Amino acid sequence: MATENAGGRSYGGPNKYIQRAGEMGRLGEHISKLGDKAFLLADPFVLDQYGAMLKDSMEASGIAYQIERFNGECSSGEIERVTGLVNSSGASVVVGIGGGKTADTAKMAAIATGGRIVIVPTIASTDAPCSAISVRYTDDGVYQEAHFLGRNPDIVIVDSAVIVKAPVRFLISGIGDALSTWFEARSNLDSNSNNLVKPNMLPPAAGIAIARACHDVLMRDALAAKFAAERGALTPAVENIIEANTLLSGLGFENCGVSAAHGIHDGLTVLDETHSFFHGEKVAFGVLCLLMLEGRPLAEIREMTAFCRSLGLPTRLADLNLGAVTKSDLERVAEAALLPGSPTWKVAVPLSVPIVRDAIIATDAFTSSFE
Repeated sequence: MATENAGGRSYGGPNKYIQRAGEMGRLGEHISKLGDKAFLLADPFVLDQYGAMLKDSMEASGIAYQIERFNGECSSGEIERVTGLVNSSGASVVVGIGGGKTADTAKMAAIATGGRIVIVPTIASTDAPCSAISVRYTDDGVYQEAHFLGRNPDIVIVDSAVIVKAPVRFLISGIGDALSTWFEARSNLDSNSNNLVKPNMLPPAAGIAIARACHDVLMRDALAAKFAAERGALTPAVENIIEANTLLSGLGFENCGVSAAHGIHDGLTVLDETHSFFHGEKVAFGVLCLLMLEGRPLAEIREMTAFCRSLGLPTRLADLNLGAVTKSDLERVAEAALLPGSPTWKVAVPLSVPIVRDAIIATDAFTSSFE
């Protein structure tokens, strides 16, 4: 009789990942290999800055296409709106061009309509592009739930020349998100938790190695990439960090799972004061809270605090506009971080609202105690 194999593991990722300066101008060439009619969902600034390039590329490849502006939030209403437009367009390929929420909305619409998926991130601010996961928010930007889509994008196309032109804050936010990759992988290994590829399967050795490689690249190249990107310079360090933020972190988190760094991020979204901060900025603070929650050595927390500060990532509640936050507010954060199904439950320590609340308080106390 077949039984569930305790040693089972699974691995997932995009069919192709292509990173090169100028690649957005070759978009039509890539799409033409998947279908002859495409629906492009793009951030407003993408259309303003690169609309002519996109149209030229599509027309040069002879592909029928429709371009639609993304309305800004991966919410139920926007997903339904875009899905309806894709259906009416008859497109067989759905392309998301812009930030993580644009990508997530495009992925949801493609899955709903049976279309192929192409993701073109124009910022390296999250690890969303490569994954088979979309995160849904309310219209006001409050986290609701993660959707597991069953398949990854067919192609992820990263134009590093476009990425480096974006405000450097996006790249730094991506580093904050990528910083969680190894620490959450380690957390899931400690608790023997499943990954995000297939239910009841563990991280494969390949995923663990990628998560560790992601961390190593960040520690080696992040600061050099920050200085170069601030001047708009595309250097090997910048290329390496774009890959770490987008591919290595994407493969690492999906194949190894997430944990309380993302759970606490989700909890922080219930406080309006945090809505002006990017996903990766809140995740970076969540990493420090995860390390405190797990009882890791203070030397490790200090090292990661210094790393975050060198890049301008939040390390204290005050850095997230929460300097006047109350214990009651942090209990609301902890409650949201411990909702059923939250990745916080992957942590291999006893958990409760007071425990998570106090880990956040202790993290802030420690990181506020030194310069």
